[in-house]
Amino acid sequence: MGLNLQSQFNLENVTVFNTNEQESTLGQKHTEDREEGMDVEEGEMGDDEAPTTCSIPIDYNLYRKFWSLQDYFRNPVQCYEKISWKTFLKYSEEVLAVFKSYKLDDTQASRKKMEELKTGGEHVYFAKFLTSEKLMDLQLSDSNFRRHILLQYLILFQYLKGQVKFKSSNYVLTDEQSLWIEDTTKSVYQLLSENPPDGERFSKMVEHILNTEENWNSWKNEGCPSFVKERTSDTKPTRVVRKRTAPEDFLGKGPNKKILMGNEELTRLWNLCPDNMEACKSETREYMPTLEEFFEEAIEQADPENMVENEYKAVNNSNYGWRALRLLARRSPHFFQPTNQQFKSLPEYLENMVIKLAKELPPPSEEIKTGEDEDEEDNDALLKENESPDVRRDKPVTGEQIEVFANKLGEQWKILAPYLEMKDSEIRQIECDSEDMKMRAKQLLVAWQDQEGVHATPDNLISALNKSGLSDLAESLTNDNETNS
Repeated sequence: MGLNLQSQFNLENVTVFNTNEQESTLGQKHTEDREEGMDVEEGEMGDDEAPTTCSIPIDYNLYRKFWSLQDYFRNPVQCYEKISWKTFLKYSEEVLAVFKSYKLDDTQASRKKMEELKTGGEHVYFAKFLTSEKLMDLQLSDSNFRRHILLQYLILFQYLKGQVKFKSSNYVLTDEQSLWIEDTTKSVYQLLSENPPDGERFSKMVEHILNTEENWNSWKNEGCPSFVKERTSDTKPTRVVRKRTAPEDFLGKGPNKKILMGNEELTRLWNLCPDNMEACKSETREYMPTLEEFFEEAIEQADPENMVENEYKAVNNSNYGWRALRLLARRSPHFFQPTNQQFKSLPEYLENMVIKLAKELPPPSEEIKTGEDEDEEDNDALLKENESPDVRRDKPVTGEQIEVFANKLGEQWKILAPYLEMKDSEIRQIECDSEDMKMRAKQLLVAWQDQEGVHATPDNLISALNKSGLSDLAESLTNDNETNS
């Protein structure tokens, strides 16, 4: 096929078969002949060698439609004609339906061929079909015969879909035709893979060969260019240019060997750190502010005592809000914690976050006073001097305490989580948010603090540690709390 440059078809290859239904021996005549034990004609198999006939009734219509398809295989351009295509479509669907309904997996012929292959028996190949009506049932039971027919379909479909240089511009498939060919191609490959012996291997081999044929078609369409690329006389191999070493006056002299940049100030800046990678890792290049530095102004504005009007608050500035969200996502564990509280706007959300941060950031004693909590906080201030260490253990944990204990808890955070009434979904969320164990421990404690509110006290945390079997950590937390008190 690769040497058929002009895509000419062998139209002389005509398949001759019985076109007169009146002379047909199929049906009753064929059955009676078999019962009477007709003499075996030349080229036919004997009864003792013939495989079991197929269970599908073979009439003249199926015989005629089956062999009529050979005319389309020898001359594919007929498929571009509307009437011829409808005939081809109808005949093909009926023939392929017979192949689908009549599998060869359990037939005597298939078992016989498998045994021949195992024992190294000879494989007989016929280059030309025999169209005798008496052989029709035997041919449908022959896996080799079926492979021939299915392979013809694939070659025909490749021609109809492919871009051939000498194909007429009128030979174009409709969308409906293209869709049918695509679906039928899949069905044909499936039938090939189910056809014994080694159907799967044979199907993949055919697919590989047809893909190679597409490359041949592309090569022919381009005018069969030479595969050898000749180098023109103008093309010369590029010569590798060696880099010159830097001059000695640039590298500098003396024990320090300063790199001289040609300018006193540039030389000073360059030699601050000769190793550029180390300079990039320097802590002085950390430009991200801390939460305390960035939210200091917003915390002051959130205090009712300062009496700052809403329109002048930093949280209402869109530029400030955008940078605040980026910083919270990087440094605050509250940012990724689920909450049932709904916020209508970004300033409202940031104001809520500022109140939370004000309670955690040092100094811990300076908390924002809201209108509802003013009386309670005043009473707490009056009693603060008289509180005993045991009473202070009932106060909510601070951000500093959470930070210290999270470092101690580390990898054991998952043991404690169920005793802090954390759900499995919340535990999975913490694992997804960070891979660092100390960060996971901190997120657990912050989530517990948000969940319990004023009941998130050191006493309750110590109780949960004892229940989880982490008594050593509970004792350590008790000692730290008494020391701080």
